[in-house]
Amino acid sequence: MAGPATARRGEKKSPSGPPSAAPPRATGWRRARIPLRAPGRRSLIIISVVAVLLGAFVVWALYASNWLRVTRVEATGTRVLTSHEVIAAARAPMNEPLVSVDTDALARRLRARLPRIKTVDVERSWPHTIGLKVTERMPELLMRRGGKFVEVDAEGVRFATVRTAPRGVPLLEMTVSDSSSLHRFGADRLRRAAVEVTRDLPTAVRKDVRKVRVRSYDAVTLELTGGRTVAWGSREEGAEKAKVLTALLKAAHGGRHFDVSVPSAPAVSGS
Repeated sequence: MAGPATARRGEKKSPSGPPSAAPPRATGWRRARIPLRAPGRRSLIIISVVAVLLGAFVVWALYASNWLRVTRVEATGTRVLTSHEVIAAARAPMNEPLVSVDTDALARRLRARLPRIKTVDVERSWPHTIGLKVTERMPELLMRRGGKFVEVDAEGVRFATVRTAPRGVPLLEMTVSDSSSLHRFGADRLRRAAVEVTRDLPTAVRKDVRKVRVRSYDAVTLELTGGRTVAWGSREEGAEKAKVLTALLKAAHGGRHFDVSVPSAPAVSGS
């Protein structure tokens, strides 16, 4: 009969003690650690050479090649001017590298040669085109000069002389040569005041204005169709004066002379 020290059937005995336990089961994947190595000296040399060659190629393509040169100029936004006039005045450097075109200088040259141009955006359109996006000054008033007309824009700037008066643009008559207003405010400011008066008018009234007469800063008079006149006064309270005048024109159909210089106390007469 086997004693307690007798090994059980099928049980392996450790040579140095009790039976060894089974190894633990793996519970997940372990991330493999790949050592990162800095690029070697040879790799750095290759990268540097490639970068230098690429930079040299870009410089050559921009300045020395025929790929990116000015071969075309386009003008848009013109109304009175023609595209040909704008392009001719611009004098863009043809067949020069597009990247080297001085767009600011080109814009200044255009505004100096064509005062009708209010603003111009000069843009490079790769690979070969310069674009000129023009905004023209529009006449708000006209001034007689001999047998011609000088156009005045919304800022009071005299920008062009034309033989034929544009349709629907009122005539500005300045009679302030001996007025103290001319010395106090200056002709430019008086012109701007006259423009602001017309711009304050609603469209329905503005289209009937034939002449704006300025005797002083505080004495602006409008001449409308049908021989009607409006004593406007100064440009102050323009919106309120326009509102009162519109109401008077609707209410007093037989009126010929309207005074809104003091909008709180307007007056109408029929003769």
